[in-house]
Amino acid sequence: MEFIAEYGMFLAKTLTFTVAVILVIVAAVGSAAKSKKEPKGAISITHLNKEIDDLSDEIKQVIEEEESLKKAQKESKKADKKKQKEKKKNKIEDEKKRYYVFDFNGDARASQVEDMRKVITAVLSIIRPDKDEMILRLESPGGMVHGYGLAASQLARIRSLNIPLTICVDKVAASGGYMMACLGSKIIAAPFAYIGSIGVLMQLPNFNRLLKENNVDYEVITAGEYKRTLTVFGENTEKGRAKVTEEIQETHDLFKEFVKENRPVLDIDKVATGETWFGKKALEQKLVDEIKTSDECIVDACKEADVYLVAYEKKPTLVDRFGKVLESAVDNSLLKWLNKSPRDHIA
Repeated sequence: MEFIAEYGMFLAKTLTFTVAVILVIVAAVGSAAKSKKEPKGAISITHLNKEIDDLSDEIKQVIEEEESLKKAQKESKKADKKKQKEKKKNKIEDEKKRYYVFDFNGDARASQVEDMRKVITAVLSIIRPDKDEMILRLESPGGMVHGYGLAASQLARIRSLNIPLTICVDKVAASGGYMMACLGSKIIAAPFAYIGSIGVLMQLPNFNRLLKENNVDYEVITAGEYKRTLTVFGENTEKGRAKVTEEIQETHDLFKEFVKENRPVLDIDKVATGETWFGKKALEQKLVDEIKTSDECIVDACKEADVYLVAYEKKPTLVDRFGKVLESAVDNSLLKWLNKSPRDHIA
């Protein structure tokens, strides 16, 4: 038993030392990364028509007879070759419509706006406004007003050129997410997508009573009556609360005006209550135009046009890679623990 206890202590010390070393390495790499310029990225383009065809071919190779499959592939190649030959001979310009697909997965700071603005700039430089369209796959629960205001302004660039923009929401477009969605020529939502939350929220804890109980003084020196209204550690006043409430209401009014201007079909007073609706209910409230998944939207587009997925990709740094490995390890550990839990189910 004494040996087992000593061995357990040895393992604990080893694990502690290992974790400490990893933290020091991460801190050092992170510090070095900050001192360097942000890694450059590049625009990547994926031809979704080809991707869908490749998936279809993989299935056909399994379920169809080899002889009939080869015959179909030969006929397809022959038709494509003939089409390209006619174009070259007659110098026919490619008149086929194009859809450009891009993604936005929003966090509280709308940090992906930096990548999205590059994608939009690149596409607008080559798009044919009288012929082509754009599709945004949007997922966001909202966040900071200034971040989502900038994200919405990027979509307004597309709208100002009268380029049709379809916005697809599979999971959620709430608050700042809906601020972006309302700029679409058409909003498509999945049946259980979470839509709306046209409201403004501010919340913060206050530890003033805890500090007083422990005889800790906290002072804030400001110039300007409303330079600081509500604080985390100071004693908040009714006057400060009233000022913040006024500012929140002004922000909400601006939000409502913005949504109403860009989506006039809405009864803004009815839907700007901070409530959210699932897909079908959102359709009844005219928050969306159609119930459909983004997959259906893209497959339909591929039937009539060339569809391209455009993204701005950065080369991941060592810190990014380590962070993903660590995140994956934590997720796997949590999942294993939940599976061992006596709960009947996990939602």
